[in-house]
Amino acid sequence: MNRTLTALDEDESLFRQQVRKFARERIAPHVRKMDEEAHFREDLLREMFDLGLMGIEIPEEYGGQGGTFFQAVLAVEELSAVDPTAGVICDVQNTLVINALLRWANDDQKRRYLPRLATDTLASYALSEAGSGSDAFALTTRAEAREGGYAITGRKLWITNAAEAGLFLLFATVDPAAGYKGITCFLVERGFPGFAVGRKEDKLGIRASSTCELILDNCFVPAANVVGEPGKGYKIAIETLNEGRIAIGGQMCGLARGALDHAIAYAGQRKQFGKAIGEFQAVQLDLAEMATDVEAARLLTYNAARLREAGQPFLKEAAMAKYFASTIAETVASRAVEIFGGVGFTKEYPVEKLYRDAKIGRIYEGTSNMQRVTIARQLLG
Repeated sequence: MNRTLTALDEDESLFRQQVRKFARERIAPHVRKMDEEAHFREDLLREMFDLGLMGIEIPEEYGGQGGTFFQAVLAVEELSAVDPTAGVICDVQNTLVINALLRWANDDQKRRYLPRLATDTLASYALSEAGSGSDAFALTTRAEAREGGYAITGRKLWITNAAEAGLFLLFATVDPAAGYKGITCFLVERGFPGFAVGRKEDKLGIRASSTCELILDNCFVPAANVVGEPGKGYKIAIETLNEGRIAIGGQMCGLARGALDHAIAYAGQRKQFGKAIGEFQAVQLDLAEMATDVEAARLLTYNAARLREAGQPFLKEAAMAKYFASTIAETVASRAVEIFGGVGFTKEYPVEKLYRDAKIGRIYEGTSNMQRVTIARQLLG
């Protein structure tokens, strides 16, 4: 067993090498154009499925890789070092939707959906609404009992992967008077009558990742598509998001490492006053602080991931990882832009995009304030 958090076993090391090679060779050449067009290439998404990156923890009997949660975090990190958009697409699929199904879905649901998620169906996680962001359980989307199922009516906002997804893990309440105890989790297929994907958001960063509104107008969902049981959706949402924030920590670590790598390379190439700017102590000190922050964020993230995988408590550690990694991603990307100087402020160089991409890390899957509240509650009991 590894005695250091960042030491990888043979399987983890080979897996990371495979993802890193794919990200650098296949994704990197298209990052700028995908960002400008706000669209992730279908052929690259297909390749991510073919490589098994969209079904990492799905058991082999369902067509998945039979991998680990830690490997999913590694994949998100490596993809994000090249393009955080690819990282979040992988994150939502693996650490939110698939993890929820592995833990809460019944055998019939696993047989019906896991093979699709492993091979060709992108998934989306639909919790947020206009009035329920950090207060996630203030949702108003209503599921009314009908013969054989439920009719769902409401709106979901800021839903990642929505434009391309074929399956939505969607939360609605069967009893508004019951508060969070009425929240129920449903598997909603894109083709269900009464379901539509609405407006796509025009965003600051991770632009090639689609973020859309969902519109449900008496959308009928069979009772067989209730995940867990009615009224237990809040538990599924909370526990899934607790795990998902570790992967967002991984995304932000990857982003920060990517920005640092670009800054180090540029510092060795760019010359001023007759020598490379990396020879100036001021630049060296910036790089040293950036590298220290990245390493600290990785240690926090890997620790949370290892704890989760070992079945040990990880709530506080996950919140710390997400909070700290998203903070340093923003500062490291900003410093990288400064090391590049004027050209770093242009779209010709990659650090400008990483700086824009970093901002969302402090917002989605639990804002920085919510992470600090979670940490404090754990400290104070």
